[in-house]
Amino acid sequence: MPSPVSLAASARAEPRGFLPLPLLIALFCVLWSSAFAGAKMALADCPPLILLSARLLIAGAIMIALAWSVDGRPNLKRRDVLALVFIGILNNSVYLGLNWTALTFTSSAYTAVLTSCLPLIVALAAGPLLGERMTVMKWAGIGLGLVGVVIVLRSRLAGAHESVAGTLLVGGGVMALSAGTLAFKYLRPRGGVWTGNAIQCLAGGLTLVPIALASESTADIHYTTSLFAGLAYLVIAVSIGGFGLWFYLLSRSSATAASSLHFLMPPLGLFFGWLLLGEAVPPLDILGVVPIAFGIWLVTRPARA
Repeated sequence: MPSPVSLAASARAEPRGFLPLPLLIALFCVLWSSAFAGAKMALADCPPLILLSARLLIAGAIMIALAWSVDGRPNLKRRDVLALVFIGILNNSVYLGLNWTALTFTSSAYTAVLTSCLPLIVALAAGPLLGERMTVMKWAGIGLGLVGVVIVLRSRLAGAHESVAGTLLVGGGVMALSAGTLAFKYLRPRGGVWTGNAIQCLAGGLTLVPIALASESTADIHYTTSLFAGLAYLVIAVSIGGFGLWFYLLSRSSATAASSLHFLMPPLGLFFGWLLLGEAVPPLDILGVVPIAFGIWLVTRPARA
């Protein structure tokens, strides 16, 4: 297996004419982190699993059309399809299903901060599963990032403003996303970004439909302008744009380096929670941005030859 490279190093191998990697990373982080506040706004008018099922099925259908026009007719083996379905269930049905359920009674900022713990879980398993080499500096970077996460969480946990149930739901979602990240790198399914993302969205949506209809009522849906606007944003910007960028970056980076981008989510999650939902941002939360940013630099910087 080739030695892992950081996202910054892989930028030098990108074809000319493509957007610079730092710009792609920034765009991904904005799209991904804004999804927490965007989802919470849309959830005011629709039960979580019904809304998530609709989002995934619509996004999957759009990306099937994009896949045929961009990737051409997919040449997938049965193993590739099964792998993409498995990863889609982990990333969409389990991770998003648990997160969106938690968002009905937890703040978007708290959910974003907990989700940013993804790199630690990935790093612990990336060595034995993927053969990725974790240097002392990378471990130090992950440690610093977690220190920043703890600082951001301190004011939230000290006042017991968030519930244990919500914390467990988000934690379970993070475990599922970690498993999906590792599975993508380990199984290496073919099919291109659009085809792969489309299969994952459709697999997640179809898995959730019977669960959503059995546990939630369509009578609780309020067909408002904000609901349709929120759904459109989640489909186009997050499912198609965000997840497409995520798997594009993941396919050109080690799992640890790619997932370390989630250390940017706490400050961005706090910002969008404040901007869109009026959630309070204590000064202690802002202080946590410094070790988080430095930790990202240590984890993702190019390895020496």
